[in-house]
Amino acid sequence: MSEPASFTFKIDAQQAGKLRGLLTAQGFTFREVPYALYGAQKQKLTVNAYASGKLLVQGKGAKEFVEFTLEPEIIGEARLGYDEVHNPEMFQPHLGVDESGKGDFFGPLVIAGVYTDGDLPRQLLDLGVKDSKQITSDKKALEIADAIKELVTLDRFNVVVISPEKYNDLYVKFRNLNRLLAWGHATVIENLLTRWPKCPRALSDKFAHESLIQRALKERGKGIVLQQRTKAESDIAVAAASILARAGFLTRMKFLGDKLGVTLPKGASAQVKAVAREIFQKSGPDALKSVCKFHFKTFAEVTGTLPLTEG
Repeated sequence: MSEPASFTFKIDAQQAGKLRGLLTAQGFTFREVPYALYGAQKQKLTVNAYASGKLLVQGKGAKEFVEFTLEPEIIGEARLGYDEVHNPEMFQPHLGVDESGKGDFFGPLVIAGVYTDGDLPRQLLDLGVKDSKQITSDKKALEIADAIKELVTLDRFNVVVISPEKYNDLYVKFRNLNRLLAWGHATVIENLLTRWPKCPRALSDKFAHESLIQRALKERGKGIVLQQRTKAESDIAVAAASILARAGFLTRMKFLGDKLGVTLPKGASAQVKAVAREIFQKSGPDALKSVCKFHFKTFAEVTGTLPLTEG
């Protein structure tokens, strides 16, 4: 399995300055990078230090640079390869849950969950699994999703695709996005608990109070410990779920676009509104509603209807 070729760290201004001197001594070439203090490159290895404090190391030789130069000389702590020490919870049995499509006008809401235990967290790390938002290529996300499915047996993951039509029906019922999300997360958790009833906890990104999901869980899920935290995708089970959710979203987006003979753009941009207007003018409001989330203000603006407000 290929090792991850990208590593992210948080460093302060003093460490960034010290690193620049070290890179200069090692013969790196410096260049301008948007929003960065500096970018440096040597052969196929790049090091970008951003004004925000983020440090990105990527390319061929990144692992060796982190392990033998960055950690001992700059960070002062060996983290690479010591995940079990720094984040032991990640290697204990648990479910990771994440969603894709929440902020996209077009397409479904996809929620995925992955159950990890034993050697699986280490195997996923070795596969290069990371938060799907760090994977800039849709093609790459689909490839990694396929690799995850090969590695993770079918009974260890669950993907729920809520089509735009089903999503719109649910939104009318819940009249609140967080309640709808909680229902989706609870559904995935319940589905996985039918196969892994002794799973002790579930982790997801923070979007609302845990009680929302707790109330949506049925009898099987009442005993599980629910955890929500910001940047939960740093957990390997959540990261794997985020990639599966994104792949499910991309696949369904293509299917919906092909059905109408258009390419559906992601997000909620001016381009999205232009395509929505094209669908509305060509095929009417029902066709648009079949491929979009109609509580977005874009739907009201394009169709001239009153926006649907949360209750």
